[in-house]
Amino acid sequence: MSKKITRRAFAASSAAAAAVAGFGFKPALAQAYPARPVTVIVPWGAGGGTDATARIVAALLEKDLGQPFNVVNRTGGSGVVGHSAIATAQPDGYTIGMLTVEISMMHWQGLTELAPKSYTPLALMNEDPPGIQVSSTSPYKTVKELADAIKAAPAGKFKASGTGQGGIWHLALVGWMQAMGLAPNHVAWVPSNGAAPAMQDLAAGGLDLTTCSVPEARAIIEAGKARSLAVMATARNPAFPDVPTLKEAIGIDYSTGAWRGIAGPKGLPADVATKLTASLKKVYDSKEFKDFMSNRGFGTVWGDAAQFAAFMDKGDAQMGVAMKAAGLSKA
Repeated sequence: MSKKITRRAFAASSAAAAAVAGFGFKPALAQAYPARPVTVIVPWGAGGGTDATARIVAALLEKDLGQPFNVVNRTGGSGVVGHSAIATAQPDGYTIGMLTVEISMMHWQGLTELAPKSYTPLALMNEDPPGIQVSSTSPYKTVKELADAIKAAPAGKFKASGTGQGGIWHLALVGWMQAMGLAPNHVAWVPSNGAAPAMQDLAAGGLDLTTCSVPEARAIIEAGKARSLAVMATARNPAFPDVPTLKEAIGIDYSTGAWRGIAGPKGLPADVATKLTASLKKVYDSKEFKDFMSNRGFGTVWGDAAQFAAFMDKGDAQMGVAMKAAGLSKA
């Protein structure tokens, strides 16, 4: 009797399986990625540029791939907490995140062992080079006039800001000084809590210049209290077409910037990574993404997985040189 029951049960289960297959259902393991919601970790706070960029990317990924892409802000430790959460997630494609330029800086500062090699790069989406801003009352109308004055002045006479000590905009200034053959600290750095307060200080006359992205300086510039003299980039920002590059203005071929890209933990399955990169390219090429970024003055730069990896490696080496020169490296 037990054998008959077992056979009947087996026959019934087989019939049920066939019926399920006939209706197009698949076991969970066989479902195409993504089969459930995906978490997108942002290492910085809500409301900032990184958060805004991540949210438009997540919304468009959701539209393309048919599953929710939920943005979660994991802040703290100067970016270490969020970047660590991406790196240590299960490598199954259901937790990805937005890497920022700080991943090429934090390990030099001794804050973490995380580095670009700790991730599966998927796509570079954005880069914002620093502009060189002066107040509207500054006697310097061009970056050449400013550069000549800096060279002629004793070390420490000129004061600049844009972020905290050792931040990306500080290192941008260090790199520019070195490119002009000057000491890394020839222009004194005044630490600030970000570009916004630095631009306010510039407008009030407390600084000689700032190095921060032109989008961050935009409000003060449009208020007529400051002007941007040049950008440390390979090309002009279409949103600010009148601002020349350093190479155009003074022949110095130096570029750097803050950037944002999407990555997963190391060891992401190749088919999942390939699908995500393909979807991110659709996001990047979409009118919605281009309009969103353009309206905010954010730069758009595409790099596939291999290009993003090479980009991060180059930036990591560049940051190491600048931080060592500035005495900020503990590596």
